[in-house]
Parts: sequence; structure tokens; C-alpha cells
Amino acid sequence: MSKKKGLSAEEKRARMMEIFFETKDVFQLKDMEKIAPKEKGITAMSVKEILQSLVDDGMVDCERIGTSNYYWAFPSKALHARKRKLEVLESQLSEGNQKRTNLQKSIEKAKIGRSETVRQIK
Repeated sequence: MSKKKGLSAEEKRARMMEIFFETKDVFQLKDMEKIAPKEKGITAMSVKEILQSLVDDGMVDCERIGTSNYYWAFPSKALHARKRKLEVLESQLSEGNQKRTNLQKSIEKAKIGRSETVRQIK
């Protein structure tokens, strides 16, 4: 008898995102609780928790309309989020490089006019 190992939280999150990206549709919680176990092997008990963690991380959008909550995530949103993150990181990198070159110049300026002192040990 082998015990069936459950999915990790990250695997569940990735599979849940696959549902949204493959269908490109809007779902209610009850729909996800039916679809996720059948198609992706996510237990129905953990669907709400995983969906909420995706909403909290901004990967899935949620809107309350009337008495129902609707959830959706489209591939284009994920692409735009990655592009924005890449732009931010590239700007931080260029700022860091500029700062480093300025510090190198300051070091070179500070070295001018100073002589190296050599101490002899007796």
C-alpha cells in the first residue's frame, strides 16, 4: 500500500492558474470547487483557501457583484505584471550601476594627492 502524496500549496496555485489561463473565463467559487478537483486534482476543501491566496497576491482578480463573488485571471495580465516587474528591476539595476560608478570616481578623486604609507615592522 502506498500513500498518495497530496499536492503542495505551490502546485495547487499553479494548477489553479492553469484553469484560468486555459479557459479564459470568469468563475464563481462554487464553479471552481467543481472544476478544480475534476480537471486538476485539487481537493474541493482547499479550493477556497488557494483561490484567496491567489487573490491576496494579485494574481487573480475578484469582484463582488450582488451577492456573488466572481474570480478571473487572464494570461495578458500576468504578462503585463511581469513586464512591469522587469522594468522596475532594470531601473534599480541602472541606478545601482550609476551609484557604483559615482563611488568609484569618488575613490579615485580621494586617492589623488595621497601617498601610500608603508609601515615597517621591526
